[in-house]
Parts: sequence; C-alpha cells; structure tokens
Amino acid sequence: MEGIEHRTVRANGINIHLAEKGEGPIILFIHGFPEFWYSWRHQLHAFASLGYRAVAPDLRGYGDSDAPSDVNSYTYFHVVGDLIGVLDAIGADKVFVVGHDWGALIAWYLCLFRPDRVKALVSLSVAFPPRDAMNKPVDTFRAFYGDEYYICRFQGAIETELVEIGIDKVLKYAFTSLPAAPFYLPKGKALREQIDIPITLPSWLSEDELKCYVTQYEKTGFTGSLNYYRNFDLGWELTAPWTGSKVEVPTKFIVGDLDPTYNTLGFRESMNFDVMKKHVPLLEDVVVMKGVGHFLQEEKPDEINQHIHDFFQKF
Repeated sequence: MEGIEHRTVRANGINIHLAEKGEGPIILFIHGFPEFWYSWRHQLHAFASLGYRAVAPDLRGYGDSDAPSDVNSYTYFHVVGDLIGVLDAIGADKVFVVGHDWGALIAWYLCLFRPDRVKALVSLSVAFPPRDAMNKPVDTFRAFYGDEYYICRFQGAIETELVEIGIDKVLKYAFTSLPAAPFYLPKGKALREQIDIPITLPSWLSEDELKCYVTQYEKTGFTGSLNYYRNFDLGWELTAPWTGSKVEVPTKFIVGDLDPTYNTLGFRESMNFDVMKKHVPLLEDVVVMKGVGHFLQEEKPDEINQHIHDFFQKF
C-alpha cells in the first residue's frame, strides 16, 4: 500500500515483520485473529498524516514473521518479549499502544509486565482478564459453553477441517458473519451449514481487501495463530505471580455492541466501567459503539481513529 514501509527486525530470537508509516511519537498497533498487520491499514495512513509514526508488526505465527514450531512458544511472555524486542530494535523507549482481539489481550499483558514502556493504551474488543486463581481458562470456557465453543475446539487439530472448508470461505465468514452471541464450531461440520449461504461483503471490506487476507493465510496456514488459543492454560499457570495485579497504564476501552465478546456471558460484565476500573485504576473511558461488530477498526475506521487520537492527545 502506498507509503507504507516494510522491514524485518530481529526480536527475541526470531524475525518479526513490521509495516510502518510516518514520523513522530510511535503508536504500536497489535493485531488479532484472523488478521495480520493489514488490519491496521486505515490507522497507518491516518496516524501518519496526524504526525505519528504508526508501527504494525505481524505477531509471531502470523504474516511474514517467524512461526516457531513448538506449540508452547506462543505464551503471553513470548509475545510480549517479541514486542519489547521490536521496541528496542526501532529505538523506542515508550510508546502508545492500540490492540484488537488477541492483540488487545497481548497489549494488556504488555502493560502488566512492562508499564514502563507504555504511555497509554486503547484496547479494542477484549477487556482486561483478571486472573482467576482457582480455575484454568479452558476448563472455565468448557464449563460455561461446552466442548463445541470455538476456544475449546481450537485446543485440538482443527486446521484440517478449516482447510477442507476453504481458507477463502472461512475468512469471508469470520469477517462478515460472526454472530452477536457465543461462537460455536460443531466437530466435523464446523461452518458447513453457514458457508453454503451466499455472503455479500459489507461496504467496509472489498473483494481485493479480503483477497489480501486469503493470500496471506494460504501461505501461512492457521497453526501459528491458533497456537495462541492453545496456550491459554499454560499462560494461566505462568502468570500465577501476577494474581491480583493491576494494569497501571492510562487506558480507554472500546467495543461494538454486536461483537461476540460483548454478547457472551461473563465477558460483557468485565466490560462494565466500574468493574474494569477495579483492575485498571487509570481507566478513563469505556465506549460501546452501536451497530458495530468485532472488527471495529475496519468497520468504522474514522470513528475509531478519532477515539484513539482524542485519547492520545492528552499525553
């Protein structure tokens, strides 16, 4: 894309691909699943024009970054370590951070582990998850939602099913048809009923833009990105010393009211301002966007950019 520069840096022992544009204070944009740096294309252009240096890495396992083969190499510590390595490689001491989906979760842990490297955070879609000292995450998901809940299904080798359906169909469904409710993937027939229904792309996603995602995932597959889900329990074990810890970084949280995370039991409650404020004492605002789904930075880029800009201007 015009004006966006690409390079690879060595960080935490692996190669991390960066897309960046602009000069000025650095904003680190952290993507989620099933995305890569490209999901921040609108933000890279917008914030470069506003006088920022916008930097969007491909997380390990995604895009043109390395994908370690060991499934246990995708914990919060590994990925936060990558991002600290990226900041060191680009000469950044302290940065603004924006995270979406898994990128939001990683951003929370970046702020928890290394608040000295973060000026302020805007988190999209995923609220801070205070550690439950008694229950492992996957056991909790299974108890609430059953074995066919998507996170539970991702614990096993679901890649073959997804490839058989077709990467293009899987991504088209993911970007356009996620329900405003808990998401299930019945074993052996995941998405098969849904993908037979013709899908019209929304105005915010063109065929060419979808093709960029499809081309990337045809090259990388899904294993690296799914390994994040497979480390929920290991991450829970390793973060035991942080039980009860608070995120001490100025924060703004934004979610769409049609986002599955906002419409899943237990998740919406964690997005309440007073509840989140207990764990994120420097939380300044919670914004619920009406009529907006999960991929809000692509669905409503101008509004999201304004929210981000207004917040970061304070610092």
